[in-house]
Amino acid sequence: MSKVPEMFGCNVFNDKKMQERLPKATYKALKKTISDGEPLDISVANVVAAAMKDWAIEMGCTHYTHWFQPMTGVTAEKHDSFIQPNGDGVIMEFSGKELIKGEPDASSFPSGGIRATFEARGYTTWDPTSPAFVKDGSLYIPTAFCSYTGEVLDKKTPLLRSMERISSEAVKILHLFGKTDVSRVITTVGPEQEYFLIDRELYEQREDLKLCGRTLFGAKAPKGQELDDHYFGAIKTRVAAYMKDLDDELWKLGVLAKTKHNEVAPSQHELAPIFTTSNIANDHNELTMEIMRRTAEKHGLVCLLHEKPFAGVNGSGKHNNWSLSTNTGENLLSPGKHPETNYQFQLFLSAVVKAVDEYQDLLRATVATAGNDHRLGAHEAPPAIISMYLGDDLGALVDSIINGEEYISHGKEKMQTGVDVLADFKKDTSDRNRTSPFAFTGNKFEFRALGSALNIGCPNYMLNTMVAEQLSQFYVELKNEKDFIPAVKSLVKSVLTDHKRIIFNGDNYTDEWVEEAKRRGLYNLKSMPEAYSHFLDRKNVDLFVKNKIVTEAEYRARRDIELETYCKQINIEALTMIDMAKKKIAPAVSEFVREITETALAKKALSDLIPVSYEQDLAISLSNKLVCFVKKTGELEEAVMGADSHQDDILDRAFYFRNEVFSRMQELRAVGDSMETETASDFWPYPSYSELLFSV
Repeated sequence: MSKVPEMFGCNVFNDKKMQERLPKATYKALKKTISDGEPLDISVANVVAAAMKDWAIEMGCTHYTHWFQPMTGVTAEKHDSFIQPNGDGVIMEFSGKELIKGEPDASSFPSGGIRATFEARGYTTWDPTSPAFVKDGSLYIPTAFCSYTGEVLDKKTPLLRSMERISSEAVKILHLFGKTDVSRVITTVGPEQEYFLIDRELYEQREDLKLCGRTLFGAKAPKGQELDDHYFGAIKTRVAAYMKDLDDELWKLGVLAKTKHNEVAPSQHELAPIFTTSNIANDHNELTMEIMRRTAEKHGLVCLLHEKPFAGVNGSGKHNNWSLSTNTGENLLSPGKHPETNYQFQLFLSAVVKAVDEYQDLLRATVATAGNDHRLGAHEAPPAIISMYLGDDLGALVDSIINGEEYISHGKEKMQTGVDVLADFKKDTSDRNRTSPFAFTGNKFEFRALGSALNIGCPNYMLNTMVAEQLSQFYVELKNEKDFIPAVKSLVKSVLTDHKRIIFNGDNYTDEWVEEAKRRGLYNLKSMPEAYSHFLDRKNVDLFVKNKIVTEAEYRARRDIELETYCKQINIEALTMIDMAKKKIAPAVSEFVREITETALAKKALSDLIPVSYEQDLAISLSNKLVCFVKKTGELEEAVMGADSHQDDILDRAFYFRNEVFSRMQELRAVGDSMETETASDFWPYPSYSELLFSV
């Protein structure tokens, strides 16, 4: 462990390496771009490119790639070598132009119709705020991605724009408070990452896992997570070795991997990083997911990042810990010792409360995917109803502001352990509400509804933008006030009064909350199509167009891309189910029925006195279920073919896949899983849940 400080960031062209390798003037100009967002001159880029190339070659690189995040939800890369012709040989060159601009073929990336397929040219452009790194013999350069005509085609650009937007509006508010030394406000994120590890040999025997990332059939194992013995339990040897290698690889790439532990479900685990700037956190999380999968291969394992790879046990999420900090080091979401007189905190808190209430439908949509539909609402993840948890102490502060009453803080109570050798300690002023989708946790908000496979860029640019919009409105209302603090107090009271419906500190899992949320007028958007049915509401379109995050055409395209992806994923799952049902499961059950029927006949032939009721009852039961199974398979096939008649409207098509195709998938699975419980394991064609979940 003494080598970790030396190891950390060794494969990253970070600030230390820039200081060592760049002329002072160049380093200063680049830092100005990174810290203040100033444009980068090509002459500076040339010097940076040469230094970056020299360092990469010393690290064993022969190629470079512009690493970007198209609307596929995964990263993309095209590798070019450094070689340039030089007489009969070559030299290794890399220019500022090559650093700044790349040109991948954009024709096959999702665009939502804002460019034609034959319009193939696309551009990548260097993001200097996210450090380049070395991996697999190539220099990786984080970049943004756009079309030939300038339309945004990635998840990074809107995030960067939203960070600029919220910084601008937050700085203006802070200047009203007299903090004119603040020049920039940074959004920070720490995304916790849940995942499953299973044995590769078993994985290779399941086409549903290989093609869809989740099991489409699978009866529950006799033991699941009901004993809670896996949660934070001792890490198994094979998993511990994987986690150690994973830490090492991530640390080399500058990823702040901090915490690792077993999660609730068997074979489920979590990795949590230390928070960092939003766009770097986004890049690091994409990198983390890739390294997780690749490291698993070295250990004969497979890392599953699907939100619900196994029915009946907890799915995997990605808790998004979001906060705001100034360039002077102040956390704007820290209540301080006296939140009742911390009017700056109250104002920023009010902005978040108002934003979450007014754009609850957008927050729900930004975490809506085919995979996450399996997870949200179960007793493992927050429900589909978006609400905010503030805790008892902060909740009492909000009530006192709304009601005009004196606020009395409970303070940090001393915990009495009752054991002399155990030190007493002070507990926090609020608990952690694990059922809340959007919970305040001391000095940040934890958005807990994200799915484990999600690119965090989208929820964070939406969150940044909706809070920036509130701060902009606050600034307009406060900028000319002579009695500033009374005006702030009045505004805070008005906002919290108007939007208190979004605050709920209770149990989000209860039926009573569902009814209460309905009375409050909160959305309960249970599926991805339902969530996206509000995506084009005028207030939502205007939010991003007004704040210049994306154009209306780009915004509409993103909605179409997500809905089309949903339809394709359900279609792939349905076709995979049909294939498994017809080619493996039905023949296997039929063969087992034949086997037990022959056994019964053999017994009868030997003697009428030998009972055959077991074989008869089992053969009848399985035969009846097999008839139903084949019928349900046919119904699913018909439903899939019926999707062709829903081509004109993408939202209608998505609802069709949800209501007609997915519902039949559920019916088919129920019959298939029931047959698995009655079929001898030697005949069942796939590894069982017991094998998959308890083999590592």
